[in-house]
Amino acid sequence: MPDLIAYTNISPILSAVGVTFSIADWIVILFYFTGIVFLGIWFGKFTHTTSDFFFGGQRFPWWLIAISCIATLVGSYSFIQYSEVGFNFGMASLVPYTNEWFVMPLFLLGWLPIVYFGRLQSVPEYFEKRFDRRTRLAVLVMLLIYLEGYIGINLLTIGRIMDGLFDYGALLGFASGHGLFGYPVVESAALMAVLSGLYLHSGGQTSVLMTDLFQGALLLIAGLSVVILGIYELGGWTPFWEGLPEAHKQPFAPIDNAGRLHSIGIFWSDGITGTFAFFFINQGILMRFLSAKSVQDGRRAMLLTVIVLMPLVAVAVGGAGWVGRSMLSAGIAEVNGVAADDIFVKVADIVCGTAGLFGLVVAAMIAALMSTLDTLITAVSAIFVIDIWKLFRPDRPDAYYLKTARFVAVGATVLGIALVPLFDSFESIFRALSHFNSLITPPLVVVLTLGIVWPRFTARAAFTTLTLGFAMLFLSLWIPQLIQPVAHGVPMAYSATIVSNEADLSETMLVYGHSPEEATLAARTKLEQENKAGWELNEVRLNPQRSYSFMRSFYGLIVCLSIGIGVTVFAPGKSSPTEGLVMSSIADAAFRYKGGKPNDKAPYASVTGPFQILESEQQQILIPAAMMKELHADPGDLMYVSDSRWWLGGFRSLRIKAEQGEVDNIQISSAAIEAGNLLDDRPVRIEKII
Repeated sequence: MPDLIAYTNISPILSAVGVTFSIADWIVILFYFTGIVFLGIWFGKFTHTTSDFFFGGQRFPWWLIAISCIATLVGSYSFIQYSEVGFNFGMASLVPYTNEWFVMPLFLLGWLPIVYFGRLQSVPEYFEKRFDRRTRLAVLVMLLIYLEGYIGINLLTIGRIMDGLFDYGALLGFASGHGLFGYPVVESAALMAVLSGLYLHSGGQTSVLMTDLFQGALLLIAGLSVVILGIYELGGWTPFWEGLPEAHKQPFAPIDNAGRLHSIGIFWSDGITGTFAFFFINQGILMRFLSAKSVQDGRRAMLLTVIVLMPLVAVAVGGAGWVGRSMLSAGIAEVNGVAADDIFVKVADIVCGTAGLFGLVVAAMIAALMSTLDTLITAVSAIFVIDIWKLFRPDRPDAYYLKTARFVAVGATVLGIALVPLFDSFESIFRALSHFNSLITPPLVVVLTLGIVWPRFTARAAFTTLTLGFAMLFLSLWIPQLIQPVAHGVPMAYSATIVSNEADLSETMLVYGHSPEEATLAARTKLEQENKAGWELNEVRLNPQRSYSFMRSFYGLIVCLSIGIGVTVFAPGKSSPTEGLVMSSIADAAFRYKGGKPNDKAPYASVTGPFQILESEQQQILIPAAMMKELHADPGDLMYVSDSRWWLGGFRSLRIKAEQGEVDNIQISSAAIEAGNLLDDRPVRIEKII
């Protein structure tokens, strides 16, 4: 046993960073793994239908939806990526997690009530109802690529992290960094995918939501702890702040920062296209909000997410980079020479000590993977079953579709693992994400926005925008000059090859310019600045793949908007359905959702009390007249009935239409009790939804 303890204290080591694990760290990590998988499987017993698997039965409160969104939003790449941005650029790392203001009004007033009242189950389903079948199929293909790509990127990130932290192959006699089969990144990604899939396979959205409650809290606690302890390590706020370069204290990156982070690129690529795609196009997030018990709770969840939780997350995922930069200025030796993309792990190792807190931070990074991964996999499963399988296998029992959904979840995981080597070929995860996002999302963003706000927007215009816009974006990969007119002055990337006069050696530098001549001048200047005596410039050529990683999103938006508006005005074709599918007809959608005129009187009134069991095979609730009056409810109103303990998060609850009872007590049928997982010895809380 002493040998095992000694080995654990010195290995595995992340060689580039030099971190070590204590026994307490191992205990915390193993406890986390065991606990989260157990919780997910246990909550899975409340999943009985496809509605439960995909949407959690539409029974969860706003605060749980908000925390779950945060757990999903913080991907496995977030701590690494945004701490790197914080280390290199300072407070500018706050911007990507605090720019939801641009899309929030359209989401709250348009998209959320449209999909909720329309009882839509998938993003492609909206496109067929609003436009036509071929538009739905085009969106289906693009959306599956988008979701599977994100699964692959998340698995790649956690694979790299886990490969660096845990050199498991060496424990079995292989060379360090070999893994078991020679590709440790893929092997580590596959292991994490299996662990996440254990509870996802059984519980779907119900398990995802409830486990994300714990994982979201862990993400915030661990990330903020590293920042707070780091500032304490530096001696308090004043030494920390004074240790930051002046440029790092600014809230925004430079407007035009060639080859690096720039504000105009962040605005279009992340603030507009990326954020819109996350909240509108991402099937996983749509399923989160469709799991809310009402539109009002969905709106409250969005407000809590944007106003309170997102700023906290911005500090949690990027603050370690600020601390690391201040530590570098303070001369703390441990951060010297540490790569920017390793700074989060190194700062955490410095400030967390040996009491298991570093293990908690590693568990938080694992939580970031699992909470994002389970959402994406569930989303792929939902789209496949709803938009593909039900079309080929209609009118089957719900149990059949539930079984299919679970098998598809496994398949989506396997495909995501297969994509890891593709994304691993990029020089950085951030560039892989930027390239991927900018190619897929602009056509979807434009078509969905115009579909929501412009009743005249037609099916022909939508389909043309999707297909032609997608083609123009791919063309810009080989001809980046297409983006140049709308690039806000951001230069293109060039590869400059230099050769040595003293040996048969060559190197490639990345330089930027608006023309080959300007790039050549930049390359010569860079040679002088780097004091490369004995080297000469050999060739300067355009590097299309490195040009306009951020500005391609803006180019895509301009192109797609032009196509969509142009076709609608000059060649519209047949008009498309709009009733209940555009912002101007949301009232019609609410009427159809309820099956009658919505009752908006005192929508947040509620009552709590015990109930009697009514033996019936139909789901019924009979509410006394006095309580109906207190709730401002009428017979036929849709009610939310839940266990009175709010902290259960709604997993013992159901939605049911009210009937007025003739006795003084609440009466609930046995079928409704079973459907809502209610306990007959616990009082219930009743709230009117609509």
